[in-house]
Amino acid sequence: MSAAVPRTATTVDHDLLGDYIDHLDTLELSDRARRDRLRAARTFLAGAGDLTAWMSLPTDVRLEDLHRTGAWPFLAHAIGAGLVNLDLDLAGAKNLTGLAATIEARDPSGFAAARAAGATLGWTPTWVQTVLGECLAVILAWHGGTVSELTSAVIDDFDTSVHASVSIPATTTKAYRCRLASLRQILFQARVVNEPPRRRPWARSLDQRLDAVAMAEPIREVIGRYVHTRATVLRPKSVESLVNDLLPVAEYLTTHHRDLNTLADLRREHVEGFLVWNQTRGWRGQRAAAGAGRTISRSVAASAVLSLRNLLDDITAWGWDQAPARRLVFAADIPKLDRPLPRALAPDVDAALMSAVARLHDPFARTGLTVLRGAGLRIGELLDLELDAVVDYAAAGTWLRVPIGKLATERMVPLDHDTLTALDQWAASRGRHRPVPHPRTGRPTDFLFTEHGHRLGATRLRNGLATAAQDAQLHGPGRQVLVVTPHQLRHTYATALANAGMSLQALMALLGHVTPEMTIRYATLASPTLRAAYDESIGKLRRQLTLTPVGRPIVPDKITWLGSEMLKTRLGNGHCSRHQAQGACPYANICETCDHFTPAAEFTAALTEQAADIRILQADAEARGWADEAARHDRAATAVEHHLDRLHPPTKKTPALAPPTRAG
Repeated sequence: MSAAVPRTATTVDHDLLGDYIDHLDTLELSDRARRDRLRAARTFLAGAGDLTAWMSLPTDVRLEDLHRTGAWPFLAHAIGAGLVNLDLDLAGAKNLTGLAATIEARDPSGFAAARAAGATLGWTPTWVQTVLGECLAVILAWHGGTVSELTSAVIDDFDTSVHASVSIPATTTKAYRCRLASLRQILFQARVVNEPPRRRPWARSLDQRLDAVAMAEPIREVIGRYVHTRATVLRPKSVESLVNDLLPVAEYLTTHHRDLNTLADLRREHVEGFLVWNQTRGWRGQRAAAGAGRTISRSVAASAVLSLRNLLDDITAWGWDQAPARRLVFAADIPKLDRPLPRALAPDVDAALMSAVARLHDPFARTGLTVLRGAGLRIGELLDLELDAVVDYAAAGTWLRVPIGKLATERMVPLDHDTLTALDQWAASRGRHRPVPHPRTGRPTDFLFTEHGHRLGATRLRNGLATAAQDAQLHGPGRQVLVVTPHQLRHTYATALANAGMSLQALMALLGHVTPEMTIRYATLASPTLRAAYDESIGKLRRQLTLTPVGRPIVPDKITWLGSEMLKTRLGNGHCSRHQAQGACPYANICETCDHFTPAAEFTAALTEQAADIRILQADAEARGWADEAARHDRAATAVEHHLDRLHPPTKKTPALAPPTRAG
């Protein structure tokens, strides 16, 4: 290093240059580079004068001075020393090379803690350095202070200022948004701030949502007051649904009855008009653009009518001034909803789908879908699972504690080996993240399904399910990829247990149903109990009826059955006719093809006839071009013929020269 360079005469500049010279001495610079930087600093100070006053000059003037003098390293040092703060106009127009190192040198321990938190979250060192160098350092240069002095309010102010700046390009604004989201997570993990990152910090409040819809002020006041009152006992999602139901009511009254200023003047004809309009209204809110031209579903329409009735009944019971004089909405006004049966997957589709799920590249989708199918969870219950949800009861096996969810109930579900293995693998690779407040209770909670400190949502599960259906080559009508929803895995779980003979009481406990009516739907599916009752009844009916209706037999005879356009199966005690559109039955000939089936000699004639019929069915399927059906018949016939061979093993021939034996 060269000898000390003479310093300027002024006290402020003398101290600033002295600090800068000491800073240059800590850098691995050549003598020439050191002299160039110091010369640039002196030239800059000679023209700029007071540094604080210079920072208030227009941005283009400051950029010209920095370009002319090459004094950016000196200005970065002054910002790092806390003598001046960086403004966003300069930050948006100038390459801030060297600023991150200067700011980190001011607070090395704070940056080290932030870097360690980023590593704990599982981020790459490159991304952590990007967040710290191009976001955290800029915030500290803009605001001043150290990492430990940052607050959520400071970060919010910086975020607002970046979006309000006209000098920062849109691409840079978008980059800051991503880095700020990660910085919030790092600061929360490092316990610098205690507010967890918000997934939607721009969500509108209730008052903002009410103000966005034109309505009379008295109606706006009573709806806002009603929602606030109900929010004291409702969950956040229920409050959101209530608002979504009542805003269309206000929208209708404002559009079609402008003279109506208070709910006290509401009449039956107003309600009847709303009932008609409500059936055909379009989507609104955030989904309006995606659902352009589409009307709401019957369930949404029914929910709006029900919420309107509850509003009017409640404010009447509470004695509010705007309560109508008489009841205006009745039970008959609420649209009746369909009650479809659970849409469980067929056993062969279920097996193919879950095999494809096991091969998914996304570990969250692979684990989450396995648990949904193996434990019969709702998707919200899966996402709310906590880190200690798996409980080992020794001799009673391993169980899953399903948290309080949709129906405010908690339950325990036994786990099979595959589901338990998937949960263990996820927990081992999840990492350790700081607990976040539970959205319902507010208590710090270690959620099981988190990644990089964030709670995971349902989108990746739905995407994984679509990918698995495509990989498994599952097709629906029109040869399109079969659409499977996560809730169908729960239906498949419950249907399989019901078909296996589980009692409705036990199934009700496993599914977390609070009323038997919710579980009884599974009893109407193709359960063995229901089939046995049907077979017994139809057998009695056949024995009682001697006359055939309209000249046709109750049950088609064998000749008619063999020639029908059906997928046909010859069973041990009868026939099974199945339409081609239903596909091959996965349970056909299940006993005859089972390794544990043991034939008895007295059934030789029946097995012989069955084998002959199956070969006829195989030939018929081959003639029709039904390859899968023909292959199934071939397997069944081969199995039956094997059983016949066991009943009549080939006898060994006696040698010709062997003399016959004679009894003593």
